[in-house]
Amino acid sequence: MSRTVTIIGPGDHGRRMSLAEFEHADGAEGHLYELGRGVVAVVDVPKPFHLVLIQAIRRQFYAYDASHPGRIHAIASGGECKILIEAFESERHPDLAIYKTPPPEGDIDDDVWSQWVPEIVIELVSRSSRFRDYEEKPEEYLQFGVREYWIIDAEQGVMKVLRRSRGRWSEREVLPPATYRTRLLPGFEFSIAAVFAAAEDR
Repeated sequence: MSRTVTIIGPGDHGRRMSLAEFEHADGAEGHLYELGRGVVAVVDVPKPFHLVLIQAIRRQFYAYDASHPGRIHAIASGGECKILIEAFESERHPDLAIYKTPPPEGDIDDDVWSQWVPEIVIELVSRSSRFRDYEEKPEEYLQFGVREYWIIDAEQGVMKVLRRSRGRWSEREVLPPATYRTRLLPGFEFSIAAVFAAAEDR
């Protein structure tokens, strides 16, 4: 017996839905969709400004990956991965997820996204995502097992780093021109100034 597929669109913003139903739903084109705390969030396709920032971040990870082969397994965007947090009924698509290890072996591909934990998750704050990025996702990513959560806020000119410490987040703000070094990637020095400079040069 074939399963009826749920179709979601812009009119479903704010609709309550289970994670099981949302995970197998099809989204109408022209928007992106997340499930947060059992509520559908309809997100506009990012503007070119968002891509400029993402590219400036990616270049730094790609350069590190080239000079330190084997340290990073995958650098994935929200369209290439998802994070399923069953305890919160949430499906998140982070702007970038850094995986140091390959996905766990399993018989069902769908199970991968509830088990494969990225070491670093990065979100770029926009006006529409501010509440989700600052208020909802920290608790969810901590529950999922993420080691570091970077919140990059170009409007405020700041990068907030949340590092797992004894089962809780330890917070640190990074302001340009300071750089950030993470113990997860020895030898990696992340320049938030380069990201904000790319935004100014666009």
